[in-house]
Amino acid sequence: MSAAPHVQLNHTAVYARDRRRSAEFLAGILGLEVGAPFGPFLPVDLGNGVTLDYYEKRDEPVQSQHYAFLVPDERFDAMIARLEAAGVTYYADPPHTRPGRVNTLFGGRGAYFDDPDGHNMEIMTRPYVRP
Repeated sequence: MSAAPHVQLNHTAVYARDRRRSAEFLAGILGLEVGAPFGPFLPVDLGNGVTLDYYEKRDEPVQSQHYAFLVPDERFDAMIARLEAAGVTYYADPPHTRPGRVNTLFGGRGAYFDDPDGHNMEIMTRPYVRP
């Protein structure tokens, strides 16, 4: 069996009731920019070749998804400060039972928060250690 080509995630659609509001919210927290519209999508470029393409769904409910972002440790505190300034509660755990706290998983720091559409967003400074 020959070696498979390297596979990378290029983009994913993020459903939102208001694509502009949701894209600007996340870009603001992460310290990123919202890109120019591309057809029905509004992209947030994560800087590693991956974009989150916000797509508006106004006539049906948006199902909550989980998105995790590996962020530089030196930018983590600024992200937490932006959440606090926006009045957004962050949590140390995925089910949101430990408000206003961060976790220290895998020797890093992490926090979870909801975006305007109820997506469970995660910022973390160290990737998960997998078996």
